[in-house]
Amino acid sequence: MSKKIWAAVDDYIVDALFEADPALDAVLAANRDQGLPPIDVSPAQGKLLSLLARIQGARKILEIGTLGGYSTIWMARALRMDGKIVTLELDSHHAKVAQSNFRRAGVSERVELRVGPALQSLAALSAENAGPFDLIFIDADKPNNPNYLSWAMRLSRPGTVIICDNVIRDGAVLDEGGHDANVVGARAAFSFIGGDKRLDGTAIQMVGAKGYDGFAIAIVE
Repeated sequence: MSKKIWAAVDDYIVDALFEADPALDAVLAANRDQGLPPIDVSPAQGKLLSLLARIQGARKILEIGTLGGYSTIWMARALRMDGKIVTLELDSHHAKVAQSNFRRAGVSERVELRVGPALQSLAALSAENAGPFDLIFIDADKPNNPNYLSWAMRLSRPGTVIICDNVIRDGAVLDEGGHDANVVGARAAFSFIGGDKRLDGTAIQMVGAKGYDGFAIAIVE
């Protein structure tokens, strides 16, 4: 099996199950035009995040790592009418593009974007008693996965769903002795989830337009 086939199946899934969405297409186009790295979740992954938020009945979502806001918009649309998503982004240019995308998609009123180092923003959210959040999506710098998961626990409640992206790394997560910081971060996410008795989790391997990777998903007990 090849990435070409995986991408073709992703296209089939979208054609078979999704309605045309010019707003989301425009978001991806804007991200490309503004020079953002092409690391957004795929449409099928975005829809999965949206469905998980709906299943959860989420009113409050926390996203660590905004990029251009593509995943943010998927989740913002799934919120209950009185809901809000707080999304954290380090890069000011990425944040500016994301704000424009939120306006284009009509979700600005549901989104609070905080710009700066995520660990500082998380500490501020904790100090403000901004939690607990119903769903937390972690998709930022991978070496900080254990730090982000630690903050996620502080900002959660029993029943909170925590999702961590990019934990398979083309299978490199198996490399116990590797020195790639992203792989070390992926393994650290597994160690954290598996070692915290308050969490019950699993992981989903995914192939598609984004290659071979996956989500770790856990619920706070």
